[in-house]
Amino acid sequence: MRENYSEVKLHIMLAGRGIIARKGFVGVGLSEILSAADIPKGSFYHYFGSKEQYGRELIEHYAAGYLDMLEQVLGSGEQSARERLLSYWGHWIETQCCEAAEHKCLVVKLSAEVADLSDDMRIALHQGTERIIARIAACIDEGRQEASLHTVLEPLPTAQMLYQLWLGASLLSKLSRDRLPLENAMEVTRRVLVGP
Repeated sequence: MRENYSEVKLHIMLAGRGIIARKGFVGVGLSEILSAADIPKGSFYHYFGSKEQYGRELIEHYAAGYLDMLEQVLGSGEQSARERLLSYWGHWIETQCCEAAEHKCLVVKLSAEVADLSDDMRIALHQGTERIIARIAACIDEGRQEASLHTVLEPLPTAQMLYQLWLGASLLSKLSRDRLPLENAMEVTRRVLVGP
């Protein structure tokens, strides 16, 4: 077992993440997380005061990692801001259509489930999504300034609308087990993110 407190805590979070991504938060018992992490129950409570605290910290960790990935995709580079945004949405299609649960969006998986269950987890999800939307808005604004996107686009409302579109498309894709809702979202996204 890992000696460092932070490493063990991270190990426990990562061990449970894939299970929660498949089954949801309520559908996973603490014993399943403990078994996956290969730790005794008492050790769990050394790192997390409750399963709810574990869920909140898992969401916060996920959001931080997602924002790091988003920065890699949307950060300035050789592509225009429009191209980077479309690349991000293309990445969304590929990760949400794959079979590997650990790549699935926890926001999509947990939002409806925990919104009424835990204020702490709901707030963590809300704050994480607000930061994601703000980063998308910043890229839209960059696209307006560099003239890869039309200046009529309002960055924040456009980012909010697109993120909401993709969350909804992801849910419909889960229901239908088909990538068509995500491909339709990409078509709408291309129309919204017009050039000058």
